[in-house]
Amino acid sequence: MNKLFLSLCLLLVSFAASAQERLPKVILKDIEGRTVQTDTISNNGKPIIIAFFATWCKPCNRELTSIDEVYDDWQQETGVRLVAVSIDQAQNVNKVKPMVDQNGWRYDVLLDPNGDFRRSLGIQSVPYTVLLDGQGKIVYKHNGYTDGAEVELYKKVKEIAGK
Repeated sequence: MNKLFLSLCLLLVSFAASAQERLPKVILKDIEGRTVQTDTISNNGKPIIIAFFATWCKPCNRELTSIDEVYDDWQQETGVRLVAVSIDQAQNVNKVKPMVDQNGWRYDVLLDPNGDFRRSLGIQSVPYTVLLDGQGKIVYKHNGYTDGAEVELYKKVKEIAGK
């Protein structure tokens, strides 16, 4: 009986380890007011970066600006798509679009004013980056930003893009 129980436990652990996490289903709006369902975010089989940020978060803004400087090259080489998700609360949500426009960011930007998407992924603080493979599986997560961290992120993007 103990061997059977142990075998079942090992089977469950191995199954859980092989099951990769996907984006949860949360309904958000983009900065143009269109509705987006997060579990349907895709990129034609290519990697996706989900970058959580806030207008008041200086490291977040440095990260998104640093990526923006090399984003064209990243897209050309790997086809990666970046979706930025603002966690600004409702009273500050009106600051997001002007900041995106001022910085010239060409990312898709979603608004998570109630923190539903952030919480569903267990994110405590920003900046927080999630990398999805071409099948929409979460393959990498990173909290925080220091100058040059985008280089490590891009290495991960290239790995999953097979480049």
